[in-house]
Amino acid sequence: MDIVDKATATQLKNIETRTGKTLAQLNAIVDRSGLAKHGQVRDMLKKDLGMGHGDANLVATLYVRSKEPAAPAGGDPLDEIYAGPKAALRPIHDKLMAAIGRFGDFEVAPKKGYVSLRRKKQFAMIGPGAKARVDVGINMKGVAATDRLVALPPGGMCQYRVSVTDAKEVDAALVGWIRQAYDAAG
Repeated sequence: MDIVDKATATQLKNIETRTGKTLAQLNAIVDRSGLAKHGQVRDMLKKDLGMGHGDANLVATLYVRSKEPAAPAGGDPLDEIYAGPKAALRPIHDKLMAAIGRFGDFEVAPKKGYVSLRRKKQFAMIGPGAKARVDVGINMKGVAATDRLVALPPGGMCQYRVSVTDAKEVDAALVGWIRQAYDAAG
């Protein structure tokens, strides 16, 4: 079991302790609600059960995934993330990953619309923010925001975001911020 699986198992155990409900019972509550979209499910769990954002987000993610058809085996998840009008953004993603790959060991955990980069904890997220840009979410503290390094509201999955519209923008400053987050995550 890798570190992400262990972290998820621990969080699920904590959710069961906090709510007094198993994941199956929580899924049954979601089924009865008739909601299907991730954000709606997450918000319902927060409002109706008083769950925290992270716990509600995990339960919603697992619920929605359980309702999706299985992906074909062996496919590259990046092909789905960067499909259609977002295909032109793949070179930006690849250049970012090549630079980050030089840092050392970390885990790449593909999600539905982005990839999570983790050591002991998540240090960055990379994915298309729109059809014309790749958003890089960065988890680090104590860094002054700039016009480029945008501070995000507290409580989200990342503290900062950098939007990249061209592979040339994968420069020393951006790689340095990600490196700082990488070092702190491990």
